[in-house]
Formats: sequence, C-alpha cells, structure tokens
Amino acid sequence: MSGICGFTWRDFNLGQRMASVMAYRGPDHEGVWCDDHMTLAHRRLDVMDLSAAGNQPVASADGQKHLVFDGEIYNLAAVRQELAAKGRVPAEAASAVVLLGAYEEWGPAMVHKLVGSFAIALWDAARRRLWLVRDRLGIKPLYYYFKDARLVFGSEIKSILEDAQIPRRVNHAALYAYLGFEFIPAPDTAFENIRKLPAGHWATLENGQLRVEEYWDLRMETPATPLGEGEVVERIRALIDEAVREQLVSSRPLGAFLSGGLDSSTLVAMMHKHSAGKVRTFTIGFPDKTFSELNYAQTVADHFGTEHQVLIIDDMDEAALEKSIWHLDEPMTDLSAVPLMFLCEKAKAHISVCLSGEGGDEVFVGYDRYKAAKIARFLNVLPRWVRHNLIGKWTASLKDRPEKKGPVNMFKRFMEGALLPEDGEHVRWQYFMNARFEQQLFTAGYKAQVAFDPFARVRAHSAKCATRDKVNLHAYLDTRFMMPDGVLMKADKLSLASSLLLRVPLLDHRLVEYMGTVPGHFKLRGLTTKYIFRKALEGILPKEIIWRGKQGYSLPVKNLLRNQFKDYMTTLLHESPLIREDFELAFVDQLIAEHLNMQHNHNHVLWGLMNIAIWHRRYFPHG
Repeated sequence: MSGICGFTWRDFNLGQRMASVMAYRGPDHEGVWCDDHMTLAHRRLDVMDLSAAGNQPVASADGQKHLVFDGEIYNLAAVRQELAAKGRVPAEAASAVVLLGAYEEWGPAMVHKLVGSFAIALWDAARRRLWLVRDRLGIKPLYYYFKDARLVFGSEIKSILEDAQIPRRVNHAALYAYLGFEFIPAPDTAFENIRKLPAGHWATLENGQLRVEEYWDLRMETPATPLGEGEVVERIRALIDEAVREQLVSSRPLGAFLSGGLDSSTLVAMMHKHSAGKVRTFTIGFPDKTFSELNYAQTVADHFGTEHQVLIIDDMDEAALEKSIWHLDEPMTDLSAVPLMFLCEKAKAHISVCLSGEGGDEVFVGYDRYKAAKIARFLNVLPRWVRHNLIGKWTASLKDRPEKKGPVNMFKRFMEGALLPEDGEHVRWQYFMNARFEQQLFTAGYKAQVAFDPFARVRAHSAKCATRDKVNLHAYLDTRFMMPDGVLMKADKLSLASSLLLRVPLLDHRLVEYMGTVPGHFKLRGLTTKYIFRKALEGILPKEIIWRGKQGYSLPVKNLLRNQFKDYMTTLLHESPLIREDFELAFVDQLIAEHLNMQHNHNHVLWGLMNIAIWHRRYFPHG
C-alpha cells in the first residue's frame, strides 16, 4: 500500500517532492529512481512486506525494467509460486518483484492473473515504453497529465501539481457534471488537462504516443440454464468467505468499520469466523438518531462479541470540511466524506488495516434508487402534464422536514428524480441538477461554453451493457460509472489521509463477476433490495439486521447549513472568485433562502458549491 508517481525525464528532486507531498499514503519509506528518460517515485505503508525487500521502485535482473505499484495482491502466493516454478522470481519475492516477474512472463495480460486492488507503473527502458494500469473496479486511483510526449502521473493530483510546468487551470465544464452527480466522472478531473485513468483500463506511452485501452468490463450475462435460489445463496456465501479470509492477512493490527448495515455486518461475521481473538470494530454516529445507526451496530457488536468503539460527532467546524477537500483533490459532495475522515482518524489510533463494506450496494443492489426506478414505471402511465403540472408542483410546495428521510422528504426526493429525463435511468435519483438550475444557476458566459446534456455519460455506459434486465443494467451503471470516482475515490483518499489501509472484500472481482450472472429478480424482489444477499445471510446475522431497511450514515448537512454553517456558507459563496465567475449569485442567494426557510432541501447543491469554493481557494490561492 502506498503512493506512486513519476514522469518522462530525469529529475530526482522533483520525484522526491512529488512523493513527499503525499507522504501520509506511505509514511514508512520513500524511494526514487531515475534515468535519462524516466523518474519513478514511491511512498510505502508497511502492512505485509515489512523488510527492506518491500521497498520500491524495484528493478528487473537486467536493469531494463523498473516498477512501482500502489495496492495489494491477495493471491500473491499463488502467482509467486507459479512464477518461481518458471524461474522468474525467488520463492520469497516481495509483491513488487512478483509483479515485475509477472510482466516479464505474461506482458500486460498479467493483470488477468491478479486478485486485488492496484495501480501499477512499469518502465521498459529497452523499448522506451511506460505502462500504467488501474485495477478492474477502480479501488486504487491513478491520474496523469500528458502533452507533447511529456507525461506526469501520480496516485493523487496534488502530487502531479508539484511539477511547476503544469498549468493550474479550472476545468469549468467538469463543474456541471460534478454538481449533478456529486463527483467528476472519469476521465475528467476538476483540473483542465489532468485526467483520471478509468477503472479497468491501462495506458501505454510509446514513441511519444499515449494509448488508453479498456482491458476489463463487467459482463451482465445470465446463464441459459436458470439459476436456483439455493445455488446462488451458497455461491455468495463461499465467495464472500474466501474474499474476507484472504484479506485478513496482515502483519499489522486489523479491524473493521461497522455501521450496522448489511455490508459491514457481513464482514464482521466472516471476520469473527476466521479470527482467533476478538474482532475490533469502529462505528460513527450523530446525536440526531435519524442520521445514525448506532443501535444496529451495537446489536452486531454484541452478537459477535467484538471490541467495539463508537465515535459521536456532536460538532464540526469549517477546518474539518476544508481538510477533507484538500485530501480529496477535487470537489466532492458525498455527505459521508467528513464522517469517514473522522472515523479513519479514530481507527488509526488502534489499527493499521481496516475492512469496509464499500461496493455492497452496487454488487447486491441496495440503493433506494433501484426501488424508485421500479415505482416510476407505474407513475409513467399517467400523462406527462399530470406528472409535471399537478403532482410535481404540489410536491414542490411541500416543506422539507429536518429528519434524514421520513415520508415527506422521501416523496419529494422521489418526485424530483421521477421528473428528470428517463434516459438518466435510475441515476436520476442520484442526480441533483434540473432544468431550473441549468437555466438560472449558471452565468450566461458559462452557459455559452458548456453543452448541457446531463445524462450523456449515462447513455454511453448503458450502450456498453448488452443486458435487457433493467436491474442488472442499473447495477452495471453503479459499478462502472458511479462507484469508481465517487465512493471508492472517497474511501481511498480519506483512509490514507490517516495512513490507514482500507480493504473492500465485497469488491473482490470474482464475487462481482458472479453477481453479474445473477438475474435482477434475485437482487430486487418486489421492493426488497439485496434480496438474495439477505437470504444468504440467514443463520449468519441477527434477523433484525438482515431484513431492516437501508439508512446509511451521512453528515446532517441540511441542518448544519440552517444553523452553525449558515454565515460561513453565505460568506464563502459570496467571496469565491470562481463562484462569481460561473454562477449567478442572485440565484444562489435564492437557493440559500429557500433552504433556510425549509421550503426546499437544497443541501446537495449548496454543499456542492461550498466544496467548489473551498477547493478553488486551496488549490488556486492566488485566484
């Protein structure tokens, strides 16, 4: 586990600066190597290979190939054994040495041999070729800048920005997608000309040309012979058991995040099964019980006898928000970001490795938006004028309630998504722009530069997925479009901000691929999400955990904006040069007023704008 970076010329000092700016990703060792055509740098977090043999960069026996990588290979022993039998690597070779040997044996196809999370950079001096690759699901991030055959890459954008030759420019067009989706989809970033390598892709730089190719995609193909419920249940259990067992290997103290939801509770159950001592668990909550799941987490902790610690967030200041945005590199509206940062900081005082349930809602179909898409099919029977002019306007007149969900809030949010264009699929209910915002929020100058087509990326991903099964199509969109640069980017950046290694067993690609073969009606049964997953957990988790509804944890932002953050929000948005350039302040003030008087819940848009303003101030200090 580490941070990696590099560029296509010799400069030891720059390599060192790029690595040092993300030292928290790997506080245990720094390594820099360079020749006339390449510099590679690495920051190491000691988790498995604790000896000096685990240091990077590593070189091939002939000195022609050099490699750095971020991540973990969970089937390392099997790959190493196969390569050792071929004479490629020593029998006890460290991870990076094994990966280098794998490349020498199989070339880029080596990635198909790997089980794990990884971002890899390999320089082949003989061919003058640089190869970059990101894992299938996008668990580990990788960014790059490329112009005039000059390439700079890194695990974090702030590392790339250490190169003073790279101009710092705002990617204004990306802010439109960001405000809608609450993250910036790959390959774009908030910085013009800095790109994300998409999940499941590799990039090859050779002869001054950069080629980016997809090497893996999730195929949602159900078998011709129908699957039986019992068969699916047993397979899910076996795959989760194997993934957790493999990811319990650590030379450092290990624990788990426990929210009380299905995903984290399942991991704790499997950890309990395979651990000799007590499992360490960590939970976060808020005084407002509608934003917490503390009682459910305690139920699971008591059931498995874990060593359980609870963090209550009863206050939050502006510094915490600004710190999270600095570590995220880009604006991100996810309301669980700051709580996750706090939880990681607390956990790091006790453990170095933590299992977390990211990916469960995507793999097993757990979000409320799956139910919303199903219900909307019945709503669409009504004439459009009834939906928009009668139901829509009446819904908009309902005042927001202070609790997280509740019937009024849920109905308002459902109608907001239902009235968006249907080509947005189920993503409509995770999208926070609308025609009113597009017309009134952005300045005339901004609108002249940007083509407003909110769901173009959704359509592009939908076109790649051949299934006619709507539930599986939606699971594909979540897995390949929404998750990598949203949930997973947040998890990676905010855990490693505390030098905490986060593992996500539910995103073992073997489990993900198997669930791609399972028909949608096993996942969404009526309006019961995660149906087959719940069935697989019978006899493993308490019934009150298995069959309860999804809540999730998030910061009570809408209430914070109405109280302690009210003045901070107004001042921040009024003083930001980027907000003034791209957004109509009069309309922003209108949104603030509507939010404060509880006419509407605009927390996603307002929080999003605040993130933009803070990000711009931190990364563009001179305006």
